[in-house]
Amino acid sequence: MSEMKKYNVAVVGATGAVGQKMLETLEDRKFPVKNLKLLSSSRSAGSKMLFNGEEYTLEEATPESFKDVDIALFSAGGSVSKKLAPEAVKHGAVVIDNTSAFRMAEGVPLVVPEVNEADIKEHKGIIANPNCSTIQMVAALEPVRKVYGMNRVIVSTYQAVSGAGNEAAEELREQSQSFLNGEELEANLLPVKGDKKHYPIAFNALPQIDVFQDNGYTFEEMKMINETKKIMHAPDLSVAATCVRLPFFTSHAESVYIEVEKEGITVEEVKQLMNEAPGIVLEDDPATQTYPTPLSAAEKREVFVGRIRKDLDNEKGFHLWVVSDNLLKGAAWNSVQIAERLIANEWL
Repeated sequence: MSEMKKYNVAVVGATGAVGQKMLETLEDRKFPVKNLKLLSSSRSAGSKMLFNGEEYTLEEATPESFKDVDIALFSAGGSVSKKLAPEAVKHGAVVIDNTSAFRMAEGVPLVVPEVNEADIKEHKGIIANPNCSTIQMVAALEPVRKVYGMNRVIVSTYQAVSGAGNEAAEELREQSQSFLNGEELEANLLPVKGDKKHYPIAFNALPQIDVFQDNGYTFEEMKMINETKKIMHAPDLSVAATCVRLPFFTSHAESVYIEVEKEGITVEEVKQLMNEAPGIVLEDDPATQTYPTPLSAAEKREVFVGRIRKDLDNEKGFHLWVVSDNLLKGAAWNSVQIAERLIANEWL
């Protein structure tokens, strides 16, 4: 990354779970920030946050907020992105958007740098950050697909509550305490805040993330299906997903079944690819019970892969276990990584 030049950066949704991680990641990566703007809803405006030991006051995000901004990281919900991202672009900023607002939009690159970095240069002002559960899966699958081809993906996810925001994490804490105290569990948020029914998440598993679509899949499942095809430039790839929320705070885990095109591929060959792949850490040794878990992946930027084994009935089928911190690689780190690649390749 160029040492000399520094950039004016705005973070929209700075007080949220992902916004806070974006700031931490910019700090950790010593991102070349010249001026920083922390933008939020009018509710949070005026409150203060620290960045690199300096105190910043949050401002309400308005179209005028983006004057002189070079890079704007958005994580304040789809409606805010739809309203303000085009305004930021008009002011000359490049937007890296962490919501579902533009992911499937024509002409908007949907990027996981380890998979399709070159798509970044096609941006027309907005670059979309994929869904957290999609990011870790495609990062793990692309090394295999590139070498052996891929016909089919079936994924079941085990997703952390932080994916539904800070309030959901708080609700899990409160319900867990109530459950242990033998009290009634109060559910107001999950599976979906705006949906008709709510279920407790403590000591439970909810097979619904986001709202149901007409085809019986949830919006989260459809995001995984459609985004995977777009990122991998593989419109004909068969993808099916079942997304489940579980009662832990950080990192999503996924059980993934794939079918490769090439015959005669061994588990050792797949492991070798994982070992060499950027951003992937192989933790796979049944003899020593070595495999990734949500706790072991928390606060780490990589995608962890284990339990690689061949399907017993299909010679071209393999099973994998994929785990990653949903707030880091699944959101904040992937966004900052895109910003780093934008600068390094002079695609700003």
